[in-house]
Amino acid sequence: MSKVSVLVAAYNSQEYLQQCLDSLRKQTLEDIQVICVDDASTDATPGMLDHAAKSDNRFVVKHLKQNVGQAKARNIALQMADGDYVCMLDSDDWFGADALERAATVLDENPETDCVLFQVEQVFPDGTVRHYPMPPFTVLSGMEAFESSLTWGIHGLYMVRTDIHKRFPFDDSSHAYSDDNTTRIHYLNSREVRQCEGVYHYRQHATSVTHQVSVRRFDYLRANESMRKQMMEAGVEKRLLDVYERERWINLIATYMFYFRNKKALSLQDRHYGLEEMKRVWGTIETSRLPLALRLKPGYMTLRPFWMLFRIQEETYFALRMLIKGE
Repeated sequence: MSKVSVLVAAYNSQEYLQQCLDSLRKQTLEDIQVICVDDASTDATPGMLDHAAKSDNRFVVKHLKQNVGQAKARNIALQMADGDYVCMLDSDDWFGADALERAATVLDENPETDCVLFQVEQVFPDGTVRHYPMPPFTVLSGMEAFESSLTWGIHGLYMVRTDIHKRFPFDDSSHAYSDDNTTRIHYLNSREVRQCEGVYHYRQHATSVTHQVSVRRFDYLRANESMRKQMMEAGVEKRLLDVYERERWINLIATYMFYFRNKKALSLQDRHYGLEEMKRVWGTIETSRLPLALRLKPGYMTLRPFWMLFRIQEETYFALRMLIKGE
C-alpha cells in the first residue's frame, strides 16, 4: 500500500493535541509520515510534539519562531512531505483508527481518482456527534466536486495525491480561512473525487479559529476575494461565478452579524478595521450576479452606493432579529 504524509499545524493546542497525536500513532496504516509544525506556540505544545517524535520515528517536528497562521505552517509541512498521498489533520481533531488506510485504499484501487473525502463526524462540547450532511455519491468529476464545494455541499477534509497538492499549495493570502480555498482548487484540478468510510472527528469548540471573537474573523472576506480571483484566473463558467458571488454576499452579511454581536468585545482599533474591511468588500460585490430575490430581501439589500444606509439596514435587521428570536 502507498505511503501517506499527514500535515499537522499546531498552535497552543495542549488541551487536545495528545488525542490527535495518539490517533495518528495508532493508525492501521503503518507506512505514514506525520509532519508537525509548531506555529510558535507558547504553551506545552512544543514539548508534546518533541516527545511524539522521540517516541515514534514516523513523526517529524518543525518549530517556527514566529506565528504565521495555519496555511503557511501547513505549506512548510507540505514541502517536507514524501508520501504518495497527503492529508491534513487539525491539532484539535483526530482520525478513526483505519481512516488513513481506507482513504489510501480507494486511491490505490482507482488510478483516475485524485481526492478521497473522509466521513466527517462533528463532535460538540456536550458530547453530541453530528455527521456532516452530504448527498450520497460514489464518484464525482472534479468539476462536479468543485461546484458542490462552492456552497460546501461537500466538505473539505480529504486525502489527495501529493503531486496535485504540491502544484497547488495552501492559499496563504490571509492569516486565517484562505486555506479553505485550496480544497476547491484541488477538486477543480482532479479527474475524479470519491469518498471512503474512514472517519475524521472534527471537534467543535469555542477556542477554535472559526468560533473565537477575534479580528481574524474579518480575514474570511479576504479569503473569499482570493477564491473569486482564482476562479476568474481558471476561467470557470459564468454561472459558477454567479454562485460564488452569492456566497460572498451572504458571507459579508454573516460577517456584519459577527461584528454587530461582538463589537463590544473588540477593541476600537479592531472595530474600525472590521468596518473598513466590510465597506471595501461591499463595494466590490458584483450586484448584477446576485439573484433578484436576495437583492430585495430585508437585511440583504445592497443599497449601493449608500454605505451608511446599508449599515443602518444591518443594525436594524440584526437588532430586530435578536429581539424576535431572542438570539
